This record gives sequence, structure tokens and C-alpha cells, in this order.
Amino acid sequence: MKNTLLASAALIGALAATITGAAPSAAQTLLVGNKAEDTVSFIDLETGKEAARLPTGDMPHEIAVSPDGRRAFVVNYGETTVDLFDVERMKKIGTCNLAPNARPHGIVWTQSGGILATTEGSRTLTLFTPDCGRASAIPTDQETSHMVVVDEERGRAYVSNLGSRTVTVIDLAAGKKLTDFTAADEPEGLDLSNDGSELWVANRASNTVYVLDAMTGERLASIDVGAMPIRIAISPDGKWAATSNLKDGSISIIDVAARKVVRTIPVSGEEASQQVTLIWSPDGSRLYAAETADGRIAEIDFASGKVLRRLGAGEGSDGLGISPVRTLPKPQRQPG
Repeated sequence: MKNTLLASAALIGALAATITGAAPSAAQTLLVGNKAEDTVSFIDLETGKEAARLPTGDMPHEIAVSPDGRRAFVVNYGETTVDLFDVERMKKIGTCNLAPNARPHGIVWTQSGGILATTEGSRTLTLFTPDCGRASAIPTDQETSHMVVVDEERGRAYVSNLGSRTVTVIDLAAGKKLTDFTAADEPEGLDLSNDGSELWVANRASNTVYVLDAMTGERLASIDVGAMPIRIAISPDGKWAATSNLKDGSISIIDVAARKVVRTIPVSGEEASQQVTLIWSPDGSRLYAAETADGRIAEIDFASGKVLRRLGAGEGSDGLGISPVRTLPKPQRQPG
């Protein structure tokens, strides 16, 4: 792949111009970044079995699946690169080098086809095309720019900065930073309400979730949740927010409209499992929580709160992505 880094506001505007669309309606393959062994797992959700495990760059973390579910980018947090995989064929098809931007972590693949990745080593948000032929970086000028969420209608990105205790607001069409919202100690997980009016921020050091006005940064609510909420994810229907609580191995379920915790789902119930990344199934019926220390993913029925299965992955299983595409079976070697 060609790797050319261009500082172009016009490019950024083009990448953000038509960001619209909805999540896939079915889930067939779960992708898992195994950061302690530099691999990515492909798990068939029908059988619950790992169909393949492929090598990545150094320390794969977050994963972004293309709108059609056929491809996925996996960031290499220990490098300046992101790897591209064909989901159906379970094959690496390219690597993009984002240098001089370093330590990519949070990543989003927009409906318009552009990709955004936080590059915390250079205190930037990097935008690039799937073929890596064009890219551009927008400075956050903040410490530890870690996670990103995108308002696909308004063309805005929000980046959580753990070290600076802020959230940076970026105008994608203009290709520039607008402001920094003040957050609590160590804001990390981010998500937006379905209408884009509220920014939900998980503050892992204060065991709280802040609800901010997405336009002004005004704090609308502070909600106490479990111990060390490292991720937050709003359900596809917009009714519920779930936090992944690393230090007590639980998930706090928040009624979005009422802005209050309505129940707690025990997963492992202990810090030793190092529960990190949390995502919803596209239909909102299940949650997937990465139990990083155990090399597995807990599949949870949302209605009952029961752990249905634990899906085996690789060492340090962390970043998650779901695709509606089912992987093709590997061809069997013929005898003789």
C-alpha cells in the first residue's frame, strides 16, 4: 500500500462530508485484538469457536469494522501502523503507516469510508483512507489522546485525553480543533447519545460517568458507577448506557433518559480478569466484554444479565469488533 501523509483540510472535509448510516442488523464474526501476543482472533459467533488467529503489528488494541463488514482495521499501539484484514477470508491484506503520527489506539471507520484513529504518541487525531493513499493529522495538543467517537451527522469528533483530563472537540469538515472540554480524572471511554446532543464520558479514576452537552461541554449529570469504568457504550436503540468496570469485573447499566444506574451485571466479579473493552451486538440483545487477563470474551444476555458463553481468544484479548459477515471455512488439504 502507498503511505503518504498529507496535511490537507480539504481531504478531511471530503472524508467527513457524507458520514451517515446505521449499524449492521446481524452479527456473525467477532474480531479480537490480542495485545499481549500480537495477534487478532476471528470468532464465529454461531459456533462460538475461534476460526483463525493471525499475526498483527506490536500491541494490537482497538478495531474498526468497515460499514459493509467485509474489512477491519486493527491498530498497532506499539508502532505507527494499522493492519487491514479481509474478514470473510481471514487474511491480512495491507498495513498503513501513519508516521510521523505514533501509537494509534482508538479507531472509527465512518459510513463515508474515512477512518479516524487517535495517535497519542504525537498528540494527534489521524484521518486516512482505506488504501492509505491519503492521510492527514489534526493536533489535539493534549496528553494521552486515547479514544475517539464521531458525530456522523454534524461531522465532529471527540477525543478523550487521559493525561490532560479533557475531551478535545474537532471539526472534521474544517480540519481543526475547536476546544477542549474539562472532564474528571482520567476520562477514557466515550460515546454519544443517538441524537448526538449528549457526550457520555467514563471517568475511570473517579468511578463516575459525566453527561456533557456535546455542543457546549456543560455538565448535565454525574452518575456513580462501578469501580474503574474504563469503557462506556450506548445501546443501538439509545435507551441504555453500559460501563465496563475493570476493578470489580462488572457492567453498570444506566437508563439514558433517567440518567441513573438501574442494575449491575456481575461478569467475573473480580479485578483479576482485567475486564476492558465492551461492545453491544447490533440488535442490542447481547454485550461482549473482553476479559483481558483471561484471554477470553464474555458474551452476556442483556435481558437476563447472564453470561451465556466465554469465547476463547488470545493472550491479552482487548479490542473488539463485530461484523455481519461470516468467515469462510478454511479449505481442507486433499490427501495425496
